[in-house]
Amino acid sequence: MSDVYPRTFSHIGLSVTDLDKAVKFYTDVMGWYLIMPPTTITEDKSAIGIMCSDVFGEKWGSFRIAHLSTGDRVGVEIFEFPNAERPENNFEYWKSGIFHFCVQDPDVEGLAEKIVAAGGKRRMPVREYFPGEKPYRMVYMEDPFGNIIEIYSHSYELTYSAGAYA
Repeated sequence: MSDVYPRTFSHIGLSVTDLDKAVKFYTDVMGWYLIMPPTTITEDKSAIGIMCSDVFGEKWGSFRIAHLSTGDRVGVEIFEFPNAERPENNFEYWKSGIFHFCVQDPDVEGLAEKIVAAGGKRRMPVREYFPGEKPYRMVYMEDPFGNIIEIYSHSYELTYSAGAYA
């Protein structure tokens, strides 16, 4: 048996400046399920405290976290750290690291409007991948906390299996 196979996506972690507002945004606008409400995690000798010290090092103190789930069971951890700050330039796409995540909604325009109405931002107009040929659309948005969200009208596999850049 080969040890190379396609792993499934478990979750993504987002940092925000206001956890309560972020939970409201992602449940009300994106429709995601709240799995664990905002909870404070403190640096201590508990299993989660030790795990966090492994990740953050010593003297991290505490933070707040909530767990959500998308409609297709992908987890979303949302963190609020005491010293949370929104970066001045939140779109440094040329630097290594994750610079956006993408959701799928057949009503790209409607979801984009909801994001703006909830305090988010549109970064571009809705565009078509195959104008006049296929109805595949996309747009880049920003949540109220500066996280970049892309919206696709169709699945990733459908969009790219047609040779999107041919």
